[in-house]
Amino acid sequence: MAYKKIYLALAITFCCLQMLQAQDLKLWYNKPAVKWTEALPLGNGRIGAMLFGGIENDRIQFNEETLWTGEPREYSRPGAYKYLDSIRQLLFQGKQKEAEALAEKEFMGLKSYDGEKAGWITKVTTDKKYAAVDFDDSKWATMTVPSWDGWETVGHEGLDGAVWLRKDFVLPNDWKEEDMVFDFNRIRDWDYTYVNGQLVGSQQNTEGRKYTVAKNILHKGKNTIAILVLNFSDKGGIYGYKDTVKHIGVYPVNNDAAAISLKGQWKYFVASDNPPPVGAYQASYQPFGDLNLKFSNTSSATNYRRELDIANAIAATSYRANGINYTREYFVSQPSQAIVIHLTASQKSSISFTAELSSPHKNYTVTKVNNDLVLSVKVRTGALRGESYLRVIAKAGTVKIENGQLIVANADEATIYLTAGTNYKNYKDITADPKLPCVNALASVTGKTYQQIKAAHTAEYKKWFNTFSIVMGDNKKASLSTDERLNNFSNGNDPSFAALYVQYGRYLLISSSRPGTRPANLQGIWNDLTNPPWGSKYTTNINAEMNYWPAELLNLSAMHEPLFDMISELAKTGKQTAKDHYNAPGWVLHHNTDLWRGTAPINAANHGIWQTGGAWLCQHLWERYLFTQDKNFLRNRAYPVMKEAALFFNTVLVKDPVTGYLISTPSNSPEQGGLVAGPTMDHQIIRALLQHVIEASEILNVDVALRNTLKEKYKQIAPNMIGKHGQLQEWMQDKDDPNNKHRHISHLWGMYPGSEINYDESPAMMNAAKQSLLFRGDEATGWSLGWKINCWARFKDGEHAFTMVKMLLSPVKGGAGSYPNLFDAHPPFQIDGNFGGAAGIGEMLVQSHTKYVDLLPALPAAFADGEVKGICVRGGFVMDMKWNAGKLVKLAVRSKTGNDLLLRYNGKVVTVKTKANTVYNFDAALKQL
Repeated sequence: MAYKKIYLALAITFCCLQMLQAQDLKLWYNKPAVKWTEALPLGNGRIGAMLFGGIENDRIQFNEETLWTGEPREYSRPGAYKYLDSIRQLLFQGKQKEAEALAEKEFMGLKSYDGEKAGWITKVTTDKKYAAVDFDDSKWATMTVPSWDGWETVGHEGLDGAVWLRKDFVLPNDWKEEDMVFDFNRIRDWDYTYVNGQLVGSQQNTEGRKYTVAKNILHKGKNTIAILVLNFSDKGGIYGYKDTVKHIGVYPVNNDAAAISLKGQWKYFVASDNPPPVGAYQASYQPFGDLNLKFSNTSSATNYRRELDIANAIAATSYRANGINYTREYFVSQPSQAIVIHLTASQKSSISFTAELSSPHKNYTVTKVNNDLVLSVKVRTGALRGESYLRVIAKAGTVKIENGQLIVANADEATIYLTAGTNYKNYKDITADPKLPCVNALASVTGKTYQQIKAAHTAEYKKWFNTFSIVMGDNKKASLSTDERLNNFSNGNDPSFAALYVQYGRYLLISSSRPGTRPANLQGIWNDLTNPPWGSKYTTNINAEMNYWPAELLNLSAMHEPLFDMISELAKTGKQTAKDHYNAPGWVLHHNTDLWRGTAPINAANHGIWQTGGAWLCQHLWERYLFTQDKNFLRNRAYPVMKEAALFFNTVLVKDPVTGYLISTPSNSPEQGGLVAGPTMDHQIIRALLQHVIEASEILNVDVALRNTLKEKYKQIAPNMIGKHGQLQEWMQDKDDPNNKHRHISHLWGMYPGSEINYDESPAMMNAAKQSLLFRGDEATGWSLGWKINCWARFKDGEHAFTMVKMLLSPVKGGAGSYPNLFDAHPPFQIDGNFGGAAGIGEMLVQSHTKYVDLLPALPAAFADGEVKGICVRGGFVMDMKWNAGKLVKLAVRSKTGNDLLLRYNGKVVTVKTKANTVYNFDAALKQL
């Protein structure tokens, strides 16, 4: 039997390998990256790198998964539960604003340490010499104003503090002497604005600034504006209106049409870059540093190519200069725990460059330790610090360190090793030695050749990647660069590009979520900003879960492990939140978490109090069991956590005074509608959780009394309801607006990723859910497009699902789509759309959320010809399937555990009694061969 298992595994691997060879598995470009969203991502789950591939200056921006702001601390507010009943009663009375005000004051979680601002503000505002008209600012640098989305976007990443900005402007001679309005748009956070040396206004918010300046302060000809901007955290500066057509400017009162634009270059001076800490509900993921490789004599370079080979997780840059062919290979090795870069040339003694380490973190240092360069960093607001070691091994030539640079001259070839580590041990302990991962990584490569290290890397990676393959159409358009294919996808016939996108999603998941690492965050593992969008955290009202939608379906079950590890940790910290905020047993997670596993309500009461983040995460534990049928996993890891989550809801559900149903409150429907009682999404998730716990207890033959209690509770939960517009109601009240185009489609959870709403058991609800999605429309942010692809697949509408695919695989032009490196655009970048899109295409090919396995349930005409191998379905089956002209040609199903198999295709249902570790073959009519 053991030999049969090995033979079967080898046969399946061989089939996948054959198909992989026919696949289009490269992203490639004919020019270097300029923007971060053009760079190519590499990662081993712990270390991430973004490769720019510059000819003269090759930037490698890198991350280490545990470098975050913050520190171990308490997140939950003791005694918050005392206000729970009052908040609920206000909501029952229709007093939403009052409920939100009380919750804002008494029910939110705790922030981190908030520094004392008054003394610092007094210090930086006392000296007003920089506002004087005759102040000499000729030596000041310049900054583009306004800087939409913050001065971080115009070269000042990480700049917080007190910054003076100055600009002269000319008042026209033909303007009448009258009061003038100065419109500075929005300023973050505080401003002290002077015109001709006189203070004309000051505000302490992020709203628009319009100051009326008396005519006696102004004069014809040159006038001087000086603004002291105090920015404590996040985006800073004069950052414009969302409507970028509206310029900052000056105009006579009641005559804004005559405005003089003040847009352009302003002089600036950083008076202080060390403001007091700002309290934050949760921490933010941080960049680590940059490696810059600088080359000379490259001005005549030709034949440039930059590529990412996702079959091997290796990137390459190549070009020809001065008659010599140069190649650089890059990968992030899991066995060696290092970024590895190998430089070669077609002529000996041709490899010469300098390597420099730097970091966006202030006060970083670069020192020499033996023959290595060491970058040391510390986050500004938190307790974490990190170290990165850089080593170069050259063949021939010379290697030396001078003035903080590692210099290589006239080598035949060179290999660079870049490592990283932090003092993070776990979410409660920061006593690790950040040098240790670096020292161990370099020790692991000592005495090995580059080819040995590369071989170990590719072998480790391929054992994950080679479990699945997909081909659709031909790969003729692989001769076009990836950015060209992206530009043309929505208008051309390129199904192979969609197949590449699926495999790229799998590549990104393997690269950002290996067993033993932290789970993929909002940007996977890649981030270059100290103030990343939404903190690059784990948003658990859709985004963190969407990251793992491909894991089981696309045969990457092991990549799910980091999420399960985080869930186990959250189940511990969430116990305290359940006690402090609800006086309840079990555990709870609201709509965000971070490295420190915060579980309390955050941000604001109108969206940050949402009870079912933990329950949604529990669905992933159950899905792992459904796909693998692993009872040991169910018994030892999944059920204990699911049970504790169910105990929480067994206590906190309350009776709705109008309907008598049990409902969830206070909560919201992410992310709109404010604080409410009884959002539909909550009830769908809670029903799913209780049902899964009931089924698991039956499978494991445990907790009979609890099982019976949950069965009774389940019956009393408010059901899905159809509203007056034929829509699935989002709330208890029938108040959905058909014109609401919100990106969140939270109340469709029960249809996808849940399964209680389906055509077999609840066709009327499916039609109502479809009506809701039609009202919401197709336009959306990137991750929302990913969700909608899956929804339209569940509606078995392949053409509409493909419309969503085309929108996702479109260039970013101010809205959603994909960046040149195929990163998903919210915008800005969020990786969840990559994962949601990949899963959605898989869902178009096979579905197994009911008792049936549906084959090609939502196949669009564009995907008429194809073959997939290694796709997984619930019940413990792995499938290979081929189709032509939109019709099934053949099917092979491997049964891992011997469950009954119910296949459905084209109206026909076939039931097969299977044996474990046996392959079953079928023809186009589902006749067993």
